[in-house]
Amino acid sequence: MSSRFDRRRFLRTTAVAAGGLVASSFAARVLRAADFAGFNVGLQIYSLRAFKLEDALMHCHDLDVSHIEFYPGMFSPDSTPEQIAELKEKLEGYGQVITAHGVNKLTKDHEKNKKLFQFAKAAGIRTITADPDPDSFESLDSLTKEFDVRVAIHNHGPRHRYNKVVDVLRAIEGHDERIGACADLGHFIRSGEKPEDVIRALKGRLYGIHLKDFKEMTDKTEGVILGKGHMDVDQTFVALREINFPADGALSLEYEENKDNPIADIKECLAVARASAKKISA
Repeated sequence: MSSRFDRRRFLRTTAVAAGGLVASSFAARVLRAADFAGFNVGLQIYSLRAFKLEDALMHCHDLDVSHIEFYPGMFSPDSTPEQIAELKEKLEGYGQVITAHGVNKLTKDHEKNKKLFQFAKAAGIRTITADPDPDSFESLDSLTKEFDVRVAIHNHGPRHRYNKVVDVLRAIEGHDERIGACADLGHFIRSGEKPEDVIRALKGRLYGIHLKDFKEMTDKTEGVILGKGHMDVDQTFVALREINFPADGALSLEYEENKDNPIADIKECLAVARASAKKISA
């Protein structure tokens, strides 16, 4: 098993070096987007947290995932310019792009926040997925203008300060339009809210989605394959189409169960999302 996997890695790396994947990377991204009827469905790579970076990228390629939202554990905001360039080269070789990065902590410490924005700009990251402190918004208004990088508030369910969609709306009211939301639909389900209602409520300020489903609308519950819990996947994509979810937003499947062997489950979730996207575009 190990030798076959190593051989596959060697062959793919050789293809990248030869330019085969690089030459077709743009076409691959277009085809994969078209496969979801124009939606750029990707993956929050936290779903593959049990793997090393190179293996995670290979799995994404094998799953036909070309849009990746990174998390700090796999792409550190403290990365050097050389490390950033190295990762961007790897992604280009696999025909992949970065859609967002998070979840990041943001505080009133302007200089610390600025370093995160500098990292995002250098890496070509359009959206910082974040859990900002209430006293951070003056800093964020300034930095979103300076760097033209979005901040998308991520909710974490019951007992979190951004529990309900109204909590997010109150937080962003009166602030730069680049400060909006990354709606973790699973956590909103845990908070007793329907994904399609959340999406419509955040129209115009929704820059990220975590496609995630839970078995029950309660704090303590179990993650499930999309559509097997409280997410109506068809209606979720209907709502995304209605609000004209931005093409450069981060529409990321996030699957947190079965972390050591999640590939089959992720593949099933993507198939469900693909079917719904195609259905509403038919």
